[in-house]
Amino acid sequence: MKPYCPYLFIVVLLCGIQTLCIAQEDDQESPAAVPFRYFEKISKKASSVNDKLDATTTRALNRLQKQQEKLKKKLFKVDSLAAKSIFSEADNRYQSLQHKLDNPQQLTQYVPFLDTLKTSLKFFNKNKELLAKAKGMEGKLGESMAKINGLENQLQKAEEVKQFLKQQKQFLKGQLEKFGFAKQLKKLNKDVYYYGQQVAEYKETIKDPEKIERKVINLISRTKLFRDFMKKNSMLASLFRMPADDPNDPAYLQSLAGLQTRAQVNQLIQDQLGSSGANALQQAQGNVQQAQGVLQQLKDKAAQYGNSATDDDMPDFKPNTQKTKSFLKRLEYGTNVQTIRSNSLLPVTSDIGLSAGYKINDKSIIGIGASYKMGWGQNIQHIRISNQGASLRSYVDVKLKKSFWLSGGYEMNYHNEFKSIEQLKEYNAWQQSGLVGLSKKFSINTKFFKNTKLQLLWDFLSYSQIPRVQPIVFRVGYNF
Repeated sequence: MKPYCPYLFIVVLLCGIQTLCIAQEDDQESPAAVPFRYFEKISKKASSVNDKLDATTTRALNRLQKQQEKLKKKLFKVDSLAAKSIFSEADNRYQSLQHKLDNPQQLTQYVPFLDTLKTSLKFFNKNKELLAKAKGMEGKLGESMAKINGLENQLQKAEEVKQFLKQQKQFLKGQLEKFGFAKQLKKLNKDVYYYGQQVAEYKETIKDPEKIERKVINLISRTKLFRDFMKKNSMLASLFRMPADDPNDPAYLQSLAGLQTRAQVNQLIQDQLGSSGANALQQAQGNVQQAQGVLQQLKDKAAQYGNSATDDDMPDFKPNTQKTKSFLKRLEYGTNVQTIRSNSLLPVTSDIGLSAGYKINDKSIIGIGASYKMGWGQNIQHIRISNQGASLRSYVDVKLKKSFWLSGGYEMNYHNEFKSIEQLKEYNAWQQSGLVGLSKKFSINTKFFKNTKLQLLWDFLSYSQIPRVQPIVFRVGYNF
């Protein structure tokens, strides 16, 4: 009987699980399409982040150059000799940076999912027999590897630029503070801080796997062949060499060179305790507890400043956490419901609205929306569904304190019953509403909604509307 072949196991596993997954999708794909789309998705993601990093880095360096020119001109009017000396040194630092950027080094920072993606590509490149013989498969694999290598170079460049900006900021601050340039230096500090935050935002994009990426990584991670390959070829393995199947593995032994063994550490502790007298053990325990207390204090302090992925200095201003987010990530979607009781002219109606808000900063949101007014009839005994109106909305929310917000808005309302969309095109039939009031937000944890929003608003234009509507508006909203 032939010995068990792990390659055959992987081929069967890939084909079987891929076929099962694909059969559940609406579009019918061949098994070869899964790894092909995997390589394609990696190339697209790497190229996108690469371009964004390049644009952000170029913009940050250009902004620094412009600020330095302004500072130089201003200082030249005060002290020309100091201006020449200081900015000559600043230019030399910039030239040194350019040399580093022209000769990028290997990536020195560890990005977990990027490491997994790159190692998976190297795995497929080494085991090409696992790939279906589809046209262009190897070419797409080669393209993905090139894109990932390019992204690593760009990440290392961004790290070099981030360190340069921090050093340049400290240099200029030390040289120019005595000349009263505090305002200009604060602006420079903001630029340096937000560049670091923007780079961290792009790293988070890399860490967020797409559906096809999760599928393939989960698939191959179940195999011993890939797990063994990961242990020996990932970036993490090169940083922290794990014990190999063979304890005499040269790479493993080399990683232990210069490190103390457990026996040596235990002997050192015994020697220290023996020379410290009768209370040595209690003293050692006290030192350990004290060290744990200090570590806990550091952890608490770090927690106060959030879970930022950067190592930037704490800013001397209150950062806007929305500034470095993409446009789509700054959008806030919501819905709200408002019920109005019947009167002599109108039945019971429910306003069902949808909105999209844009976060200017952590305390200000502007947005637009629309609503449909559904009529229910005069009472429970006389239910009749009807189209009682529609509205177009705009709003502004400004945070006051804790969960309370100051809210305002301008709306155009169509209060008449309508039978067709054509009736809504009559502009003169629309009436204005001006709203101002308070909102309170409650955080909730549900599958669809993030928080609940209660609003109490005053429509100060309601008194001129015909038919007259109530001036006090109460709405219940939910944000997605």
